[in-house]
Amino acid sequence: MATGPQKSAAADLPLAGLQAVSKSFDGVRVLDRVSFDIRAGETHVLAGENGAGKSTLMRVLGGVYPDYEGTIRLGGRPVRFASPHQAALRGIAMIHQELSLIPALPVVDNLFLGRERAAAGGWMRHREQRREAAERLRQLGADLDVTRPAGDYPVAVRQLVEIAKALVFRSRILVLDEPTSALNAAETRRLFAIIRGLRDAGCGLVFITHKLEEIYEIGDRLTILRDGRTVATTRPCDLPRDELVRRLVGRDLAGQFPARRSQPGAVRLSVRGLSLPDPANPRRRALEGISFDVHRGEILGFAGLRGSGASELFQALFGVYGPVRSGRAALEGRPYVPRSPRRALAAGLALLTNDRKGNGLSPRLSVAQNITLASLAAYSPGGWLRPERERAAARAYGGALGIRMASPDQEIRTLSGGNQQKALLARWLACRPAVLLLDEPTRGVDVGAKHELYGLMNRWTAEGLSIMLIASELPELLAMADRVMVLHRGRITGLFERAEAAPDRVLKAALGVSCA
Repeated sequence: MATGPQKSAAADLPLAGLQAVSKSFDGVRVLDRVSFDIRAGETHVLAGENGAGKSTLMRVLGGVYPDYEGTIRLGGRPVRFASPHQAALRGIAMIHQELSLIPALPVVDNLFLGRERAAAGGWMRHREQRREAAERLRQLGADLDVTRPAGDYPVAVRQLVEIAKALVFRSRILVLDEPTSALNAAETRRLFAIIRGLRDAGCGLVFITHKLEEIYEIGDRLTILRDGRTVATTRPCDLPRDELVRRLVGRDLAGQFPARRSQPGAVRLSVRGLSLPDPANPRRRALEGISFDVHRGEILGFAGLRGSGASELFQALFGVYGPVRSGRAALEGRPYVPRSPRRALAAGLALLTNDRKGNGLSPRLSVAQNITLASLAAYSPGGWLRPERERAAARAYGGALGIRMASPDQEIRTLSGGNQQKALLARWLACRPAVLLLDEPTRGVDVGAKHELYGLMNRWTAEGLSIMLIASELPELLAMADRVMVLHRGRITGLFERAEAAPDRVLKAALGVSCA
């Protein structure tokens, strides 16, 4: 894969080096004299808990935060970028967890945005751009129609478009922030093959992840941050798993998953024969004849490959698609017809979406405002909003869920991805639901916060809450769910009690072999 200059044995200097970098927000220091370097021909994993400073450090490197203390060197020479564009011109590509493509623009225009090819007189070289875009994507194993809007393609393909954009810019340093958070196992393997090809071609890659297995699989070196400071830089193979976890979270965990003791009660939500047209293609069905019960105090897990229909089921029950006209449901023994999110909340259902950027966060609002957004009536006695009550609620939920924030008044977009996720979870808990629909609740959440969240789920169900859980990580689903329902192309192909839910049986059902 010819993507850049080949490695040279004489090149002793790192591609980039950050020395004693510090950064503060509103007087709170989030990076404290951190040093980090990136070498040609290596994948350097950057790990740590949510709020440890990983993304902030990379945004300093990428020119997003030009006001910092310390030094950045490229090829041994000091630099200071005033903008991401300046960093990109010097060969640094940032591929964020929340992809930065413009969905409505064609793939080719996304690839050349900000660096369009123009002939004399300012005329665009559209044919040349289309040819190079197609070639760069073919290098990554993607044969796409580059004239189609980027938003037409799934997340895994859009990720490749982001990488192709870096190749168009001839970047030698690529920073990938949680690139597998929305990918399935097959898509992750393909991405790793591409990363190895880029590494072998002489690029330096920074790979930010919370998944322990990925650290060992893809990392040549590992740097761990905690509370804005460097804990260790080493080779992953030299760090046993238990020691890695201890350094990441600063304490020993009693196990990846807490023991679950459940005693499900009476049926709380009953669904019979629910069918749903595919929102993207009304001529086919996203769901076909779905029937199940959820009990009080139970975690009902949902498994399936991408496109299985699990997320569509959650959204249909939450009223995202309007009235569901095929099938029936009952909540607490009373008929329940999904019509809108507002009615779903009033009935006792709440949904944590798997897309916090697209339809979860209100990025310009504060942490407190985001947490209370769905339950404003509780903070508005007499119709007058009481901001002090919002702040008090945010502090209470922040303490209960371990949300790292300088103040409830700071914009939520300034939090790390995992802390944003916990703030969204607090929003729905504030509605005091009877049934909580969790679609990938641990996506982008560090190992310590995951462990805390699992414990909270156990506590909530012990108090009587019913949880419906989608998790792409099968060990997580099998450890936390009392029962596992498997979907394949909108149909149920398996329903397993906890003791029966072996990985091979679940995967077989996910591939469409009925076990119901």
